[in-house]
Amino acid sequence: MLAKDKQVLTRGKKIGIIVAAFAALLFVSILSIGMGTADASFQEIIGAITGRVSKGGNYHILQNIRIPRIVTGVLVGMNLAVSGVLLQGVLRNPMASPNIIGVNAGAGLAAISIMALFPQSIQLITPASFIGALLASLLIYFLAAKTGQKSSTVHIVLAGMAVSALLNAVTNGIMMINSDVLDVTFSWTLGSLSGRSWSAVNMILPYSLVGLVIAVFISPKLNLFELGDEIASSMGLRIGLYRVVIIMVASLLAGSAVAAAGTIGFVGLIAPHIGRLMIGSDHRFLVPLSALLGGVLLVFSDTLARTVFQPVELSVGIVTAVLGAPFFLYLLKNMQRKEG
Repeated sequence: MLAKDKQVLTRGKKIGIIVAAFAALLFVSILSIGMGTADASFQEIIGAITGRVSKGGNYHILQNIRIPRIVTGVLVGMNLAVSGVLLQGVLRNPMASPNIIGVNAGAGLAAISIMALFPQSIQLITPASFIGALLASLLIYFLAAKTGQKSSTVHIVLAGMAVSALLNAVTNGIMMINSDVLDVTFSWTLGSLSGRSWSAVNMILPYSLVGLVIAVFISPKLNLFELGDEIASSMGLRIGLYRVVIIMVASLLAGSAVAAAGTIGFVGLIAPHIGRLMIGSDHRFLVPLSALLGGVLLVFSDTLARTVFQPVELSVGIVTAVLGAPFFLYLLKNMQRKEG
């Protein structure tokens, strides 16, 4: 596969595609900043970004509401997309993504548990979400390993859906039992960027930086995983060590995304697959491209969520589900045909 990718696209062309994706992310982000109940001009947008405008007109809306919301959306989209790439690579399964195999559900359960049991310790939500995502990831992996079906698309998807349904049921139960003390809205369970301020950016940014940098650094190892465990081991790859590290990084990224914006689905499925269509399966290029595409997808989806039905605002998770569900069914049908 890698040899084929090199024949189709040169290294320079792949880098060019990544640069184009970065430009697209900037364009979508700037466009989103200017759209809403109060539209803003390009001059106002640039002024709010640089801080060179007087504090009047749309300055407060742009500087303190829209810009931090969009920055949070970019980081959440990047985290979910790269988490999907890592899970797909380490499990050698193109259908693996944080929401489908229950990673988001594990993070959501951990976050809700902290909110219900330790409401005064809000700073624990992100690390707890990471632990919940990690435990869910490991559970799915070991369930697949026990049955000897680690590479089976249908088996991992079904196991993930079962675990996700169980974890979501427990989460909903905790929310109902603690409805009098739990300050969680229904939109959070669907995934929402509404009301995200600079504190949300500060919360997710360190986890994003650490996770994304490590993901880029270990991306060449994912190429070896595609060759199979035996061949990868013969080439010197420490399979067990890197499998644990990659799952931990994927969980860190997904958990921090859930802590910041709730359980948003399908970004970790759509972005990596679009990236493969554009650039091939070489993870050295696929990881950064998927991150940028994830940011574009989530910012675009959130813009639709808050503008299409003004003044009513949808949860961004609804939009990503509408976009992602048909995409998931299409991929599942193709994978079943290949396995059959």
